[in-house]
Amino acid sequence: MRDRPPRPPMDPMRAGGPVAAAKKALRARLIAGRAEFSPAGREAAGDAIRAVLLDTPEIAAAASVAAYVSIGAEPPTAPLLDALRERHVEVLLPVLRADNDLDWARYDGTLVSGRHGLLEPARERQGTEAIGTVDVVLVPALAVDRAGRRLGRGGGSYDRALARLAPAAWTVALLYDGELLDDVPAEKHDHPVDAAAAPAGIVRF
Repeated sequence: MRDRPPRPPMDPMRAGGPVAAAKKALRARLIAGRAEFSPAGREAAGDAIRAVLLDTPEIAAAASVAAYVSIGAEPPTAPLLDALRERHVEVLLPVLRADNDLDWARYDGTLVSGRHGLLEPARERQGTEAIGTVDVVLVPALAVDRAGRRLGRGGGSYDRALARLAPAAWTVALLYDGELLDDVPAEKHDHPVDAAAAPAGIVRF
């Protein structure tokens, strides 16, 4: 896997209260937009994203991938998770802890109910540091900008997890078409991603 490229320093003017407010407003708009997608449209988007990602050299070379189980109006990930297992890739899925940090467990095709109605693997937990062993991380996002800055749902769980990655790990956010924006409000603790995958293809930063 290639080394992670250096990122431009974050503009300190982007941090603070106004940034949090801008995030909240953008988040609400994007969530409302996703709510308008039909189930068939979401399913088609998930299938297209699966095909896009399985065609990347990073996925082809990966022995282990940290992924997630989609919820609600997120691009569906179930077809991708099963495709990775069929390729004999080790798939780790997050387990949300009481402190909103992420533990990890191996996916064997079985999921059980977890905190806040999330689905998680039934296997033994491997600890918060397990994400530091993977080659690729699939990251949930509502939007990403052209500098790789990602807008999540605001819980901060993935920013904590991404801080534990190995330097060569490849991070890619899963989006619908139209969610790659020119600019996303970001703060110092926000971790950018290396790429975004949407039905239309991969964009690398």
